[in-house]
Amino acid sequence: MKATDPRVTFAELQQWPDDGRRYELYDGEVIVVPSPFLRHQRVAMHIEEILLEYERARGGVSALAPLDIVLSEHNVVQPDVVYFKPERRHLLEDWDANRIPPDLAVEVLSRSTEARDRGRKMQLLARFQVPNTGLSTRRKTRSRFMCSAIMTTCSSARTTKLRTSTRRACRDLRLPPLVFSLNS
Repeated sequence: MKATDPRVTFAELQQWPDDGRRYELYDGEVIVVPSPFLRHQRVAMHIEEILLEYERARGGVSALAPLDIVLSEHNVVQPDVVYFKPERRHLLEDWDANRIPPDLAVEVLSRSTEARDRGRKMQLLARFQVPNTGLSTRRKTRSRFMCSAIMTTCSSARTTKLRTSTRRACRDLRLPPLVFSLNS
C-alpha cells in the first residue's frame, strides 16, 4: 500500500471551489484566514499609502492582501501588505501567484490572528528568508494609532518599536516612520 501525504499543496488548493474564504498553507496545513475588521483594513490601507509613496519615489511594487505568496508548494501566505524592491520587479507575476518572497511583509495584528501572526507566520517568513518583516500593533495615543514594529529608518527607531525577522534594523529599505491618525 502506498502512503499518502496528508499535507495540502498550493496546486491542490487552487483546485478548490471559490467559497469566498482566504486560505494560507503552513507546512501543508490549511489555515482559514478570517475577514479583517474595518480598523484592520484602515491600518493596512495607511501602510499601503505610505509604501505607494515610497514606490513612486524609489521604484519597486507594493500590494495589499489578498495576494498569494507561494514560498513552497506546502507554504503559502497572504501578508497584509508586501513590498518588492525595484531590482526584483521583473520576477513578479502580474496574472499568477508569486513564487518569490517579498522584501517586506507586514502583518496588521488582530485579536483573532495575533498569536499565529506573531508565531508561526513570522517563523515561516524567516525560514524562507523574507529579509524584512513587520507587525503593526494598535497603540492609542491621543486619537492616533502608531504602527509599531514596521521597518523604518534607524533614526526613527526611537519613535517606533522595530522588529525584523533577524532582530536587527532594516538596512536595505529606508521607509519613513509609519505613524498616522485614523480620525481622518
